Amino acid sequence: MEKLFYRLLIIILFFNYYNFSYAQSYTSLFNGKDLRGWTIHGDEKWYVENGEIVCESGTKKEYGYLSTIDYYNDFELILEFKQDNDGNSGVFFRSTLEGTKITGWQAEVAPPGSYTGGIYESYGRGWLIKPDSKKDSLLKQGDWNTLKVKVIGSKVTTHLNGIQMIELEDEKIGEGKGSIALQIHDGGGIKVRWKNIKIKVFK
Repeated sequence: MEKLFYRLLIIILFFNYYNFSYAQSYTSLFNGKDLRGWTIHGDEKWYVENGEIVCESGTKKEYGYLSTIDYYNDFELILEFKQDNDGNSGVFFRSTLEGTKITGWQAEVAPPGSYTGGIYESYGRGWLIKPDSKKDSLLKQGDWNTLKVKVIGSKVTTHLNGIQMIELEDEKIGEGKGSIALQIHDGGGIKVRWKNIKIKVFK
């Protein structure tokens, strides 16, 4: 009887560990082939080239977004981006869209001197936090950069190329729900590439 108890205990611990490990693992949001699982908002260009998502200004030179069909609340997102031209863009989280009007919060992706890694609230309070200006040199203009965005409850942290950019606690963010969305800014002349988009969801 005692041996059976220990065997059952080992089985239970194994499945708990398996479920925990599964919940903690990364899954890809981009299959490297097409935009399945994503929705285009607006008339700017979003396409796949050489296993990368490319966003490029169109003739209207307006805002555009590429959002996940699924919603993600508590997560850690890692992706790589490269600014071919003017790289004014961003990664929105807990966001919703009506046309190209977005609600939610943006981890900034921008040219040098424009606070990449900071958090901006569109159609709301504006900048919630900007990184220290000394960290601006971490951005590799014209080369691949790695951005990590972690959102749990009301807490947000961002890392650029392995260095923490900001940490923020915000009650309104804690109440938000929505998708992840890549942005292309208005104004024209913008081209940004994205790849290796992976997410770890926290239950």
